[in-house]
Formats: sequence, C-alpha cells, structure tokens
Amino acid sequence: MNLSEIIPNPSNPRHIAPEQLEKLKKSIKDFPKMMKLRPIIVDSNNVILAGNMRYKALLELGYKQVPDEYVRKADELTEDEKRRFIIADNVGFGQWDFEVLAVDWDSEELADWGLEMPEFEEMPDYSILDDDDVGDQMENLESGVKKAIQIEFENDDYIDAFAIVKKWREKGLYIGMFLIEKLNEKENEA
Repeated sequence: MNLSEIIPNPSNPRHIAPEQLEKLKKSIKDFPKMMKLRPIIVDSNNVILAGNMRYKALLELGYKQVPDEYVRKADELTEDEKRRFIIADNVGFGQWDFEVLAVDWDSEELADWGLEMPEFEEMPDYSILDDDDVGDQMENLESGVKKAIQIEFENDDYIDAFAIVKKWREKGLYIGMFLIEKLNEKENEA
C-alpha cells in the first residue's frame, strides 16, 4: 500500500515526543514484523483510527510503500464506534510489574524496545546494624521521630480546631504535650 493513500487523523488526540518517535523508528527498523501484528487501522476513507505515530515513523524512515498487512481497514465501524476506538486503542488498562521486568528481562533490551523503566532509589544503608552499639543508635534515631494521633471533630468544630492548632504550632507550642497536660488536669478533676 502507498503511504500517500493514508490520511493522518486531523483530530488525533495523541502526540509523540521527538525522543519517543526515535525509539519507535528504531523499533520498526529492528522488528518490522511488529507492523503486521499491530497494523495501522484506517476507516473506509483511509483516515487513521489507530497508528498515527507508526505512520509518522514509517514516513520519517523513508517508506513510500508498505506491505498490505501493515494496514488494516475497519470500514464496518459507525462514526461513534470510530471515535470510541480512537480513544480505547490508546487507553492502557494494565500496569507494568517492574519487579518482574527487573528480574526476568534485560533492562537494555527493554529500553531499546521503548519501555522506560523507573529510577529506583538506592537501597538503604543497613551498616548501622553491624555496630555493637546499635541499641543506642536506634534510641537516638527514635528520639527525633514524632508520632501522630488522629483526633475526631464534629464538622462544625473542625475549622475552628484546625485554625487554633495551626496558630499555636506557628508560635512554637508543642501541641502533644499541651494536650496531655490538659487531659491530665481534666482527669485529676474527676
């Protein structure tokens, strides 16, 4: 099929960043069979419903003609179905399991194929656990940690409570100790 017969969708809601287009072009060059398995889908007027980016990549690679199986007609769709297909084809319902990918797949190959792996933080340094005085060190770490207790308020009281707590925090009052002291005073009164 001549690529000049195909019409890019003027209402295509997707775009591709230049670096992603380069990855797509590389993918098509390295694995052209993929185009047979995931062809460009066109309507009866040869307007692209799915595959605008593949079409653009083929053009940039210098293709003028492609095998017929690189393009599939979906001329049985109504106008509403065409609109739905354009969106549904691009919606990703699943999510990558990056742990499986990291263990079972080669990260360089994944990158070559266009999958961007997330950057993971470095593993924590557990060398502190090797020291003899780890108990003291853990106590030192815990001493700087604050903990929270959720306190419920009626809807009408919440805004006032929030404003008061905010005001006193800004003034440097340790709300936790203040609350303990006030609750202890109430308990002693009872």
